[in-house]
Amino acid sequence: MAKRIEFATTGGSDVLELKEVDVKAPGKGEVRIANKAVGLNFIDIYFRTGLYPAPGMPSGLGTEGAGVVDAVGEGVSHLKEGDRVAYAQGPLGAYAELHTLPADKVVKLPDGIDFETAAASMLKGLTVQYLLRQTYELKGGETILFHAAAGGVGSIACQWARALGVKLIGTVSSNEKAAFAEKNGAWATINYSKENVVERVRELTGGQMCDVVYDSVGKDTWETSLDCLKPRSLMVSFGNASGPVEGVNIGILNQKGALYVTRPSLNGYADTRERLEQMCSEFFEMIESGKIDIDVANRYPLAEAGKAQDALQSRQTTGSTILLP
Repeated sequence: MAKRIEFATTGGSDVLELKEVDVKAPGKGEVRIANKAVGLNFIDIYFRTGLYPAPGMPSGLGTEGAGVVDAVGEGVSHLKEGDRVAYAQGPLGAYAELHTLPADKVVKLPDGIDFETAAASMLKGLTVQYLLRQTYELKGGETILFHAAAGGVGSIACQWARALGVKLIGTVSSNEKAAFAEKNGAWATINYSKENVVERVRELTGGQMCDVVYDSVGKDTWETSLDCLKPRSLMVSFGNASGPVEGVNIGILNQKGALYVTRPSLNGYADTRERLEQMCSEFFEMIESGKIDIDVANRYPLAEAGKAQDALQSRQTTGSTILLP
């Protein structure tokens, strides 16, 4: 038996319940992880509210965590009991003391990275890896716009962009968050609650606008993001914090400068164990080299998962949030 967060119906954070459940032994190709820390992400809220459908009800929640291998299923050769590991993909259920998932979604954690850092950053760090290194391979010298630059993903993106020699313009909701993003390496920030984002991007770039826009906000920023791009450049929509982008007339991409748009996801890039290992290796090296520092700014006990989600959804947080089983 072990404790885990479940929900039997979609809705607000009050649908989350702490339950005592039987935890299955790992099957063929699976491992069971004793979680030491669990990551909290916007995608968890999408599942809880029903924006993304859970595979069945009642459902667990969460896809990211770090801990120790508790049991190993048949056919698993790259992991053994006692290994320090982390994961960011797999079936819902990471909000738990024990979590069973496919072994090919689990990677060994370097000794120099602690459990809290890994749980706070695996999904966010791998997201930044594919955004900046694969969806559009930034080489340095580019100017980009990154929405929600003071959040968990944004704070990693600011640091990684700085390491690459990229000018990252970050949108934020307050002066305090602007200072936080700039400390992390944002070249410039725009407080969207006080400033017009498109006009400020035009001023900051001398009218040149951006090579890429990275947008995890969704509905509220879609057209603003398109208006911040150079002709024939790329709009990367990778989240729906304000709701999904719907009813788009694809002709708008032509009207605004023959633009490109893509909607990537981690599963679309880390789709094999080999690619996952490569992405993790680059991300872990950025942490161990000191180029990226993970700000574990918010810690909640597992039982307060709903409270933690509310804080994230209302944009009260900076940096990363974790749950402690």
